Amino acid sequence: MRGVILTGFMGTGKSSVGKVLARMTGWELLDLDTLIVQAAGRSINELFAQEGESFFRALESAELRRLVGHHGDFILATGGGAVLAPENRALFRKLGVVVNLTASPDVIRARLRHAEDRPLLNDEAARERVELMLRDREPSYAEADIRIDTAEKKIEDVAAEIMAFLSQY
Repeated sequence: MRGVILTGFMGTGKSSVGKVLARMTGWELLDLDTLIVQAAGRSINELFAQEGESFFRALESAELRRLVGHHGDFILATGGGAVLAPENRALFRKLGVVVNLTASPDVIRARLRHAEDRPLLNDEAARERVELMLRDREPSYAEADIRIDTAEKKIEDVAAEIMAFLSQY
């Protein structure tokens, strides 16, 4: 089993790059949030509202532990906060190559300006909140095997950069 674990803040391109990378490699594409929703039978928003963030984070870790036994090669797009738990970062290492996708707060806000499921970005304090969250998560994101700034790149170019890294890994 080989895995490529895509980490990064919302709006950095994890899902989009994951789709292209899966097409390029023929590997299975998995989305951690989707796996959590399937396991819990509720949406991410419902889980946060009804159970709280700590419950959601526990489900996130449980799904990652389950993936350690996954057979076959895969691409895993994670949620932006999945890197926060040290256990998750250790599980990423067991699962494969960790890729961190980055972008500036302004690029992130521009990419997600029309997203209705991103209340974090829908008010005047959004830029400062994004900057704070990025700063808090930076040490965890920095543990990746490779980091790629997606701001000025096409999705296909980011995927090609990952493929080039994998060929040397």
